[in-house]
Amino acid sequence: MTTAGRAGRGATASLMLGALGVVFGDIGTSPLYALQTVFALDDGIVQPTTANVFGVVSLVFWSITLIVSAKYLGFILRADNDGEGGVMALAHLAARRVRVGSRAHALILILGVFGGSLFFGDSLITPAISVLAAVEGLDIAVPGTERLVVPIAATVIALLFAVQRFGTHRVGPLFGPVMVLWFLTLGVLGLVHVVADPAVLTALSPHHAVTFFVRNPGVAFVAMGASVLAITGAEALYADLGHFGRVPIMWAWFALAFPCLTLNYLGQAQLIIRDTHEIASPFFHLAPDWAQLPLVVLATMATIIASQAVISGAFSVARQAERLGFLPRLTVRQTSDQEGGQIYIPSVNWLLFAGVLGLLLIFRSSERLATAYGVAVTTDLMLTSTLFCVYAVTALRWRWPQVALFVAAFSVLEVAYFSANIAKVLHGGWLPLAVALGVATLMSTWSRGRELVTARREKLEGPLEDFLEEIHDDSKILRVPGTAIFLHPSKATTPLALRENVQFNHVVHDDVFIVSTQSLNVPHVPDDERVIVDDLGDPYDHITHITLRYGFSDHQDVPAGLAVARDEGLGIDLDKATYFLSRIALRPSDRPGMGPVRKRVFVALARNAADPTEYFRLPVAQTVITGARVNF
Repeated sequence: MTTAGRAGRGATASLMLGALGVVFGDIGTSPLYALQTVFALDDGIVQPTTANVFGVVSLVFWSITLIVSAKYLGFILRADNDGEGGVMALAHLAARRVRVGSRAHALILILGVFGGSLFFGDSLITPAISVLAAVEGLDIAVPGTERLVVPIAATVIALLFAVQRFGTHRVGPLFGPVMVLWFLTLGVLGLVHVVADPAVLTALSPHHAVTFFVRNPGVAFVAMGASVLAITGAEALYADLGHFGRVPIMWAWFALAFPCLTLNYLGQAQLIIRDTHEIASPFFHLAPDWAQLPLVVLATMATIIASQAVISGAFSVARQAERLGFLPRLTVRQTSDQEGGQIYIPSVNWLLFAGVLGLLLIFRSSERLATAYGVAVTTDLMLTSTLFCVYAVTALRWRWPQVALFVAAFSVLEVAYFSANIAKVLHGGWLPLAVALGVATLMSTWSRGRELVTARREKLEGPLEDFLEEIHDDSKILRVPGTAIFLHPSKATTPLALRENVQFNHVVHDDVFIVSTQSLNVPHVPDDERVIVDDLGDPYDHITHITLRYGFSDHQDVPAGLAVARDEGLGIDLDKATYFLSRIALRPSDRPGMGPVRKRVFVALARNAADPTEYFRLPVAQTVITGARVNF
């Protein structure tokens, strides 16, 4: 084997380990509470008879097989936006070949925004329910410790969010070995019980799920509403695509995660059939008494990792939303030099922490939290399928029979899951929907407010072409030594800082560069496509417009982009340049376009946006900020 081949295999193995440590944490800890919740519903409406247990396990197994193994790994993960995943990336892939401004284009973006917002709702529940379910095992291993569950869970969650700043490239390798041990433990615990009663293997046959529904459709429908807990984490798997890549995720799933999950669910089924008294917590009763306390510790570590999956995904979704114009500038810290998708966003991290801690203190048990879970998960599944169908038709050129086959294979099951969870809306299911609606409202408010403010600001700035003619004809304006770089959205209008410098100081620098950053609907833009230079029709007046193009996963590092332009032959002295920023003070008015409450929300979002000096990575000692007021 060549050195390159060994290096490639080593990199894949490392990413597989990292994927196990981040991507599969959520779905990997579902055995803690999935079957337990099914048989606890409505005071035990699903009786633990052999037929019912086999029907539930068959339903769980085939749901995982169809939704995770077939749909997500077979289809959805192929719809990557230059390596980036998540429902918003999928929405923009689907919208690429749809006419901008059309109703279809707007609808696709709305679905993407709402899907991304639902992910934030899930990101609040997953850490709370996972950690609670693990720590609740303490009362089984050490009876009488029930009162310690919530304080211990709160401490674990606080530590989890505190280490996020170190990045998934650091915690992933640490979490990876733990998750390998966790999945092997799941498999071994299940295998012991399967060996004790091999007949339980027949539960994998799909006819048990079908018979379950035919024999008692009402009870089966209720069971279906809770069995969706076994596939939570599928959307996090897609959102984390940019962190590790499709191939390592697939290898990790089929080589370890999927078979171990299957064995564990079979083991729980055998245990429930053998002794219905174990139904209150079948997972922890899989282990002998001496192993229960170590299992609680391992389960707690695994649920920390489950939380990591959705937190990492939330960072990715938030940055995509910001770059696509649905959120204000966010402070984004790159945590890895090798993987562009590995980031940390402090504001998102601490908002999630506050929300998760609030849920933990309000619900105080995994069983109560489980009722809040299914609606958002199933809605997310349906949105992803809908957007993929649009992408398949417009980009992959699927024919309608192919789309119909996809819908029949996956969407029908997802609609059934959604219908089974509708009843949960009044019993906690409203919570993630309310969070999603709130986030979607913030996104739409920012997008609309930005349009209004841009229109007002452009009127104040005036056309750049007219301004250049004015300074050419005005003999009182002096040229002063130096290089001035004005950051400005476009070359259509005049930077306010440049206009005010001329108006009040009557001077223009010898070399003026107007720099615009452009976010493209791709994750990354290579350096050789980064820079577009325009001399604005007169190369001799030394006023030049530069467009720096970035993908939605690139850092908008302006000095680095200008260095690329310099290396390509542009005469610009970056060491002695002065950067000028125009900071806009917003004032809501009675102008039409948006209601007064949404205007105040927009102003609050704008005030909490990232510092543009830090966002664009400008040298502080070389940056001048001027102010202007805009009524909108």
